[in-house]
Amino acid sequence: MHVVIMGCGRLGSTLAHKLDARGHSVAVIDQNADAFRRLGAEYGGVTVTGIGFDRDVLRSAGIERADAFAAVSSGDNSNIISARLARETFGVSRVVARIYDAKRAQVYERLGIPTVATIRWAADRMVRHLVPEGTVEVFRDPTSSVSIVEAPLHRDWVGQTLRSLEDATGARVAYLMRFGIGSLATPSTVLQDGDQVFMLVTDDIVNDVLGGAASAASAGLGGH
Repeated sequence: MHVVIMGCGRLGSTLAHKLDARGHSVAVIDQNADAFRRLGAEYGGVTVTGIGFDRDVLRSAGIERADAFAAVSSGDNSNIISARLARETFGVSRVVARIYDAKRAQVYERLGIPTVATIRWAADRMVRHLVPEGTVEVFRDPTSSVSIVEAPLHRDWVGQTLRSLEDATGARVAYLMRFGIGSLATPSTVLQDGDQVFMLVTDDIVNDVLGGAASAASAGLGGH
């Protein structure tokens, strides 16, 4: 693959090294030539000095043959403009932009441009380390809107179907771990003792979902 990266800060240079080490062709764009010092002598790709949303600069970096484009400069506006150029003008199929403003990130996601909202994502992760609330979160999407959490089940859910669990909690089961093996279970799957259930949730419903999974009453068995 040929990958063009706009921005040679810590993220851009780290990304360039990882892709270069995997044997991909890499070109890094930055308007400050001194930034390329972060790449070091071991970097085997191309560097292009210039503004990342300048079409001639992008062409110099090989955008016309690029398989992927990452906009990871320090500016939200520059990142989104260059990402849209890469996708809409040059037809790059894989495009991602780093966005600091989480609300804007959601807008661009709806426009079909994958974004990584770094500040909100990092803050959410740190809160979960600083103030653990017993939630085992195994995944969170880049806009920090949807997560997958393990839902500890009350023993009375054993013998019930996943459909019953979903109906009671209002959330969808993402996958099931049984005897250490993950599976995409169906609504008719019957829960067994020792099953680990992982559910798709948003922050506004996660507590209700986990409470329902942990409740015997939600299982419709009245705690028997």
